Amino acid sequence: MNPCNIFIRDTEKGKAVFADKDFAFREFICEFSGRIHTKEEYIRLYDPCNNHFLQFDEGHFLGPSDGADDFINHSCNPNCGLEYREGGIRLVAIREIQKGEEITFDYSTTMDEDCWEMECLCGDENCRRVVRDFKHLPRELQRKYIDLGVVPGFIARKFNPFR
Repeated sequence: MNPCNIFIRDTEKGKAVFADKDFAFREFICEFSGRIHTKEEYIRLYDPCNNHFLQFDEGHFLGPSDGADDFINHSCNPNCGLEYREGGIRLVAIREIQKGEEITFDYSTTMDEDCWEMECLCGDENCRRVVRDFKHLPRELQRKYIDLGVVPGFIARKFNPFR
């Protein structure tokens, strides 16, 4: 049995992660892991066409893990978000998720590095077309993500227009 209750499968857009059970709001999905890199290492190592790095503080990035967390895709209307706790980064449901549904999070919630953007292919009716730093999100979306607790503290403190 998959301990995280998720599975990876190929889609028309590449590999993606799917729910192997129903998940409730705020339920734990999986842990993110990988080697920690400085911003300088990140800039040297990342592949602009296939980036699996995750920024978790001002100058540090979590590198690829070769696990399911590397295949969780972006969506402009995600069903998950990342919680940053001492000792780990956890993916949690930010709404109910049905078995078989693709697991997604908004990559912009982790970005404040001013060096990587990507074309969005999520297909949501409110797609922003480009995935880029948190500061470029609409204010109401920033507030939603901050209120949900799925923005790392260094970004929430820096870009929270509601302090």
